[in-house]
Amino acid sequence: MSDTAITANTTSDEFDETTDNEPLTLNRLLSYLPGIALLIGVGVLGKYAQIWWNSLAKHQHWTVPDIEYVLWAILIGLLITNTVGLHRIFRPGVGTYEFWLKIGIVALGSRFLLGDVAKLGGTSFLQILVDMTVSGAIILLVARLLGLSGKLGSLLAIGTAICGVSAIIAGKGAIRARNSDVSYAIAAILALGAVALFALPPLGHAMGLTDHEFGLWAGLAVDNTAETTATGYLYSDTAGKVAVLVKSTRNALIGFVVLGFAAYWASRGQADAIAPGVRAKAAFVWEKFPKFVLGFLAVSAVATAHWLTKQQTTNLANLSRWAFLLTFAGVGLNVNIRELARTGWRPLVVAIVGLVTVAVVSLGLVLFTSRVLHWSIGV
Repeated sequence: MSDTAITANTTSDEFDETTDNEPLTLNRLLSYLPGIALLIGVGVLGKYAQIWWNSLAKHQHWTVPDIEYVLWAILIGLLITNTVGLHRIFRPGVGTYEFWLKIGIVALGSRFLLGDVAKLGGTSFLQILVDMTVSGAIILLVARLLGLSGKLGSLLAIGTAICGVSAIIAGKGAIRARNSDVSYAIAAILALGAVALFALPPLGHAMGLTDHEFGLWAGLAVDNTAETTATGYLYSDTAGKVAVLVKSTRNALIGFVVLGFAAYWASRGQADAIAPGVRAKAAFVWEKFPKFVLGFLAVSAVATAHWLTKQQTTNLANLSRWAFLLTFAGVGLNVNIRELARTGWRPLVVAIVGLVTVAVVSLGLVLFTSRVLHWSIGV
């Protein structure tokens, strides 16, 4: 799911629910401009870094890998944040990278037919359920063995099983978790998302995974939607598209998962009770449902009906690429290594166990469905 841009040094005030209700004044809009300009600058610099790198390698007759602009943008963002630091004037605008992620995913719908969406969604749905069950159970067990609070363990399980930071934020209010638990869970999830981003593509190449297989794996194994998208596109354009679609299917389950945890803690008198009845539960799920997924499906339906001209399809594809470019820049700018190191080892151990479990289980499912059952789609 689209994950709220929150770094590991998030304070309690930033979790105040009244923040999202601030009026959209002119001053507030202007406060976004410096950070958005930085996102554009880092993204464009990443694109030109790719061109420069390939040109230099060709001129010097080097045999080197083609480093995609995705990785350049992330590395440049990481370098800025972890050397000179990110000044507070840039933070509001840099935080919009999640908004650009949503725009990119919605526009990406123009490159999918609904038949492909339905087929891949069905293929990945069973895999998602198995992943969620296995990883969630193991994370809760390890969290208990390491002496973490029950609610921190629940937040780590929610974040790992579904969609990272956004799932944690959704779970916070539902189970009445402490701000300190939320901060720890977010820091751990962000740290592991960065590890997966750099570790999975080389592993995929080493194992000889196809674009479709890797896209499925990335969509199932990586927590945050931004990191999932970047991981897929680091492998190939096709893998990126598949990863986004699988992750969108996974995101759609957030309301049900949070509902389950909320009901558990409410039964123990440690969360607000959910009103009985189908309507109340349906309203809860709808509240947590990522609405941008519906935008993706709507654009896909328009494309399937051939209501878009070739030029319009091209324009939407370009919009998607530019939106993702800003997203990738934001991913790098939001990872503060020093702050993540202060999180403490126990939540990170739980998150590491979760990441490894999800990666191994999902890889096994992908290889089984692809090479044994021969499930595939034409994306």
